[in-house]
Amino acid sequence: MSMLELRQVSKVYGRGAAEVHALSGVSLSVDAGAMAAVMGPSGSGKSTLLTIAGSLEEPTEGEVLIGGAVLSGMSRNAKARLRRRTVGYVFQDFNLLPGLTAAENVTLPLELDGLPARTARAAGLAALERLGLAGQASRYPDELSGGERQRVAIARALVNRPELLLADEPTGALDTATGEEIGALLLDLNASGQSLVLVTHNPDLAARYASRTVHIVDGRISGGPAARAAGGVTGLAGAQVRP
Repeated sequence: MSMLELRQVSKVYGRGAAEVHALSGVSLSVDAGAMAAVMGPSGSGKSTLLTIAGSLEEPTEGEVLIGGAVLSGMSRNAKARLRRRTVGYVFQDFNLLPGLTAAENVTLPLELDGLPARTARAAGLAALERLGLAGQASRYPDELSGGERQRVAIARALVNRPELLLADEPTGALDTATGEEIGALLLDLNASGQSLVLVTHNPDLAARYASRTVHIVDGRISGGPAARAAGGVTGLAGAQVRP
């Protein structure tokens, strides 16, 4: 079963002379339990693909399915519930709320989903401890280093134990040692059955941790030999997938 499917997805920003085709007819299928890395030059459409996959943006054309559910048929509230319960999202710019502590940032999705505050806080503290941040729980984002903020963002994405984790440059702000730790954590999550899609500029991260790497150039999946289904990631309609 596919955990994530993009079917002929296109995204156009602006109109007329200002029109930009961020994605053009992208089709991609990621099986449950697979880990895919998405690579490409800056401006190639990687982050747009991820935000559309996570229902944070609507495609101009095409369909997105998560766990077999078609997003275009969902209400705004239903999509929000899906994100809180099924999808974890790690933003490239962290997207932490500056007026909340690390623990409060991590527990917020659980509280929004109706979990009692005490239960949510216990889960949030456990997630922070898993990322090595138990001692930073009461600090605010501007009191943390870039690497610490990134780890808080990852803890928030993992706190609800999502079936699908979407991560935009998850190790981009981390030093080498911490990046290795996060890579090992991603592998553990994948080994436990979680599906992951990672956007990265780091070919070493893609080669070492992902089962397949998908290359995007000018809004299209491209490059390499013919697409194959091995490893749980399939490029469709001309998409190319590399081991």
